[in-house]
Parts: sequence; C-alpha cells; structure tokens
Amino acid sequence: MDTRQLAAFCAVVERKSFSHAAERLGVTQPAVSLQVRSLEKRLGRKLLDRSGRRVEPTEAGLALYRGAQRMLALEGQLLEELDAGQDGELGGTLEVGASTGPGSTVVPVLLCEFQRENPGVAVSLSISDTQSVVDRVAERELELGVVGAARRHRGVVFEPFFRDEVVLACPPGHRFAGRSVSLEELREEPLIVMQEGAGVRQVIEDELRRAGTRLRDLEPRLELGLQESVKSAVAAGHGVTFISRTAIEADLAAGTLETARVKGLEPSREISLVRSAGRSPTRAADAFLEFARERL
Repeated sequence: MDTRQLAAFCAVVERKSFSHAAERLGVTQPAVSLQVRSLEKRLGRKLLDRSGRRVEPTEAGLALYRGAQRMLALEGQLLEELDAGQDGELGGTLEVGASTGPGSTVVPVLLCEFQRENPGVAVSLSISDTQSVVDRVAERELELGVVGAARRHRGVVFEPFFRDEVVLACPPGHRFAGRSVSLEELREEPLIVMQEGAGVRQVIEDELRRAGTRLRDLEPRLELGLQESVKSAVAAGHGVTFISRTAIEADLAAGTLETARVKGLEPSREISLVRSAGRSPTRAADAFLEFARERL
C-alpha cells in the first residue's frame, strides 16, 4: 500500500480539511485530493464524507485510519533505524512541546543535556499553554508534550512525569512574605491570574473548589497571560500570584520575589507527559524519556 496515499489520507482525517492537510504536508491541495481519490479507487470504498462543512471519515475510513497510523509509525521507525547506522547511534528529530512552567525550567535543561549526549538527534522545543500543547500532540505535530495539568482529550494519553509545588508569589518585603495567610487576607490584595488554559490556573481552581470557594470569589484584578507576564508584574509590585515554584527558583535566590502559603490550600501538580494515542514512539523519544526519568 502506498504510504504517501496513507499519509495524505491521515492528514485529512486529523485536520478535517484538504487545504489544511496540504499545508501540513507541504504540498498542493489538488495533490492531496488526488492521493485520497486514488486510495478510495484502489480499495473500492468511500473513505471520507465531504458533504458537510468539515471532512469526516466514513466507517471504513475510521478503520483504515487506525491501521494507517500503525503502518506510518512502523515506516518511520524503520527509516530511523536505517539512518542510525550499524553502531546504533540515535538520529532523527525529537519535537517536544511544553507548557510555560516546565517549559521554562526543567524541560529545556533536560533536552540540552540529552542532545549533548546524542548529537545525531535534532531537538525542537515549543512553548505554549497547556491546552495548545495537548492539541498539537493529538494532531501529531509534536511527538511529546510536558504539561502541568492533565486535560481530558480522547486523542492523547497522559503519564505522570514529576511533581511541582504551586506557591503564592509576592514582591520582596510584602506583608505576606514568609507567612501563612487566610483566604480573607488574600481577597484584600490585588490577585494576578494566568489566562484560561494555563496549567497552574486549573490547579488553583481545583484546589479552591475543594476548599469550598471559587477563583472569582477572590476577585482577581488582573489576568496577564502566562507565567513570565505574571511573574514580571508581581516583581514590579503590582500584586500577588499563584505560580510554579520551579519557575521562580532563580528569582527567590536573587531576592526579587518571595513566597507565602494560603491556609487550607496545599496546591501542587503532577507534571504530565502527553503522547498521541496509538502512536508508536520513535527511538529518540524513548531514549529521551529514559534519560529524563533517571534525572528527575
């Protein structure tokens, strides 16, 4: 079976669009349409329903998609093993996505150390919010994701990676610094939160719910995107924020930020590894995970 036809078909199923599939594959839309038509003609089955606004697989198309994923993954593994040479040196590309917490601290260091030991592997790390990372892994744009919250998604599987403490960060000399404060006291301070989709925000919302309250009850004054934005605002004295402790270790050591605890809250999060459901891992991905787990 022609793997180019299978790759085009899988891209259309995953992107639900011929034009988006063509963009992903770096070819023209007519080329993708031709590959899919040729595949349907060969199999004698209609594989895609083109009648709606989005392209959807038929029952036969779904069955083919599941098998095609395995075939394409095996082809990739075979090519990678051939490229590795007789000495078994790792090669290929390892594309990883991470949310802003682990992506600005632990993950880049691990990837740099891994690449230094495996110079034949080209490493790529992209940083975005948790939901975007999960979506890109599900769409197979990334092989692995490292995120601070396990969000339900039928296209991916989550595995525990390591644990991270979430703390309340405040400016140096702030009245909260080094203390354990109540939720009532917290309501009196400008609270800066991260945007919807951020892993830390989900952890805090869940922890507050268990404590019998909600984030909006704390009347947050500012929503400033992701980690670096809120950290800068707190360091400049504009309020306090919940943030990953690993993300501010250097700031704590430098004295530009301090931390506090909130009574009744013990926020921490499982940093999760995200894989695409049904995708066979490459040798580079397996080697990186073994390398990382030895060091975490």
